[in-house]
Amino acid sequence: MRPDRTSPRLTKGGVGAHLRSLAIPMGIGFVAMNSYAIVDTYFVGQLGTLPLAAMGFTFPVAFAMISVGLGTGIATSSVVARLLGAGNRETVQRIITHAMILGTALGLILLAVGLATIEPMFRSLGADERTLPLIREYMRVYYFGSAFVILPMVGNFAIRATGDALAPSLIMVFAALTNIILDPLLIFGLLGFPRLELAGAAIATVVSNVATVVASITVLYYRERLILPRYLSPRGLWDSWGRLLHIAIPATITNLFIPVIIAFITALVAGFGPEAVAGFGVASRLESVVLIVIFALQASLAPFVGQNYGAFLMDRVRHATDLANRFFLVYGVVMAAVLFLVAQPVSGIFDDNPLVVSAAATYLRIVPISYGGFGLMMVTVACFNALGRPKSATVLTFVKLFVVYLPLAWLLSIPFGLTGIFVATGIAHILFGVVSIVWLRSFLTELEGRPAAVAGAHSGNRVAGR
Repeated sequence: MRPDRTSPRLTKGGVGAHLRSLAIPMGIGFVAMNSYAIVDTYFVGQLGTLPLAAMGFTFPVAFAMISVGLGTGIATSSVVARLLGAGNRETVQRIITHAMILGTALGLILLAVGLATIEPMFRSLGADERTLPLIREYMRVYYFGSAFVILPMVGNFAIRATGDALAPSLIMVFAALTNIILDPLLIFGLLGFPRLELAGAAIATVVSNVATVVASITVLYYRERLILPRYLSPRGLWDSWGRLLHIAIPATITNLFIPVIIAFITALVAGFGPEAVAGFGVASRLESVVLIVIFALQASLAPFVGQNYGAFLMDRVRHATDLANRFFLVYGVVMAAVLFLVAQPVSGIFDDNPLVVSAAATYLRIVPISYGGFGLMMVTVACFNALGRPKSATVLTFVKLFVVYLPLAWLLSIPFGLTGIFVATGIAHILFGVVSIVWLRSFLTELEGRPAAVAGAHSGNRVAGR
């Protein structure tokens, strides 16, 4: 008889060992996905300034579509992990099957809306007659792959919810390699392929996404037996979608806050000249590499916390959050020290303009001091989503970014200039790191006071996410 690989495997064994086994593959997968985005930009840049500018205009829209996928994936992981912890395998099979249907439906909606709004959408973002034809060339292909933007995240998050991070990591690496190989072939017409330029870049991305969907469905259907044809009927569909959308909508909104706040902060920075924007961009790229560790461990918490809450093993939930918080505090101190020392020489690698280097180095000597606080908040956001309380994560993120950070950055920029904006970033990270850990501990204490039977009964539904 085939062993049941989809037992709640994270409810037994060492907490630290589980978090490491989840976080390391996730980190590798994140690096792979970041690398193909960089390679994509590099190859398109070889076509000239206008194609690169056109692709730049597509980033906000592409990020919005990815946010829908992330929100749906986070919802799938949260519901599935809690149900697995509670031992409710049949409902897991139904939820995952219906999650894939939901991803397809959302993709079709994005396709219809996207194709109908290409011109007004991108004109509102500042595109002109030179870039609009190139944007249409790219986005018409990209929009037809809308479902394949969402479905890979649903599939990979579902696999992670079972406690397996290796398979999703390998799938992401495979997708990145596929895109990197196809990019030059389709963009420049190498080895007998047609020269498609920007459309080729879009096709390469869609094909790699399709490959990811096929791989994740293969794992879920053949290995885990968690996608079943009998659940392709409408029966139970609205219940499944209700559970998923309860988390997916707030999680999507939370993800959409990020590009909006970046746009506002970039506008503030732009007031100090193009060199300041360039330096901010350099520092942000370096920071994204350092933060991969934080995002990987944050992602590993979601399935662990979900499964153990579903089994009502609250001591393991608390142990995991404490371990992650301690790690982030130490990691933040180490990275702050390293970046303080290398800020100027490393920034100079990207641009030799002294004003650009100065802006980047200033950022890297101030903001990393607060990385520990940023990590604490990421732990809390992951746990709120995993425990079925996504609105708390959304409120926490909104208040930090729009009520505190943005006004503070504007106020401090008046007397202190660019340095004031960076100091505001650090203050917001530290302040909300403290707020987050206090709020999370209070909520975990509340959950521990509930009867185990009640918590287990609600582990997979919306009642648990009051």
